[in-house]
Parts: sequence; C-alpha cells; structure tokens
Amino acid sequence: MSGINFVAFAIIAYVLYGSQPHVGASADTLVAFYDGHRTRVLIAAVVSGLAVLNLLWFAAALRTTLADAGRDGWGAAATAASTAVGALFLLLIAVGAALAYSIAGSGNPTLTSGLNDLWWALVVLTSFPRAMLIMAGSFGLWRAGLISNALFGVCVAAVVLGVLGGTTWLSGGFWAPDGAYARFVWPIIGLVWVVVASRVLARSPATRAGW
Repeated sequence: MSGINFVAFAIIAYVLYGSQPHVGASADTLVAFYDGHRTRVLIAAVVSGLAVLNLLWFAAALRTTLADAGRDGWGAAATAASTAVGALFLLLIAVGAALAYSIAGSGNPTLTSGLNDLWWALVVLTSFPRAMLIMAGSFGLWRAGLISNALFGVCVAAVVLGVLGGTTWLSGGFWAPDGAYARFVWPIIGLVWVVVASRVLARSPATRAGW
C-alpha cells in the first residue's frame, strides 16, 4: 500500500500546491504565489513529506521482494535510487516551503527569483534517480519472473523517457525545465509505474519474514 499511498499523497500535494511560477517569472508573480498562498504551500509541504515517506517504504518493500527472489542486487540499486529521489524531493519541498514561509515576503526579489529557478533545475535533475528507481525495480522484477516480457518492455521505455527528462533544458516550450514534459508527462509516467509495481508486489507476498 505504500506505493499507492505515495501516489495519492503526491496528487493531493500537487493540487494543494498549485501551479509553480515559471522560470524567470516576475517579482509580483512570485510574491503573489508564495506569499499570497503561504498557508496552502506549507500544507502541501507537509503532504509532500508524507509522500516521500511512503515512497521510501515502497522501495523497502520492493527490495524485500527482490531479495526474497534472489535478486538483492537490483533491490539494493532500488534502495539507493529511492534514497536519492527522497533527498532531492525533500530539498524541493524545503525550497518551496522556505520561499512561502518568509523569503518571498522579505522584499528580496533577486533571491526569490533565484530560488524559484533553482526549484525548476532540481526538478530536471531528479529525472536521473527517478529513472534509476524504475530501472532497478523493473529489471529486478523481470529477472525474478514477476512481470512479463511485454510489461518489461514498457518499463524499459519508461526508463528511456525518464532519462530524457534530464535533458529538458531549452529556454522555453515543451522541452523546458518548466515545460509540459517535465511538469506533466514524466511525472505521470513515474506515478503509473509505481501503481503497476505496487500491484505486482501485492501479488507476490514474501515467503519469509522481511521485518
């Protein structure tokens, strides 16, 4: 259930947080978002923290299942990837919360703009550990015989699309850090994979005690 909980909390946090100001947004736009919606952003930060916790528990369950199937190497890779993802997500949450809590209202538009742009850069960089988590989990489940070749092929495509998310550095448009690919396409792919992997884990109870 941790994977499903992660998806649910992530969606709730996204709805609460609202639309992040784009790269290079004006000072008035930044203040209106972070300072004007301070309470909403901070509540979203709490919900996002719960999402990160459930993501780490999901990765722990994934490793236990892979270890039980004799594929602990892939399980260790999934643990390492989830740790990196969790750390970067917490950094994203911290930047957004700090901006809403005091920085955006401090009258320093340069710092506010710089941190907002940093937020988007971090979103792009999280693509690599996210892709690694999908890769480790998918290869491990496939080598363990828990998913079909067809589903494994879909997962490999998701890994490739995830790595491509780390190249979204155009100055504007679909392939920009704040473009549709980084904001919607790649995150949806990741959430769908977590749901699918959670269903696979639910069908594959451990044959020995993992805790």
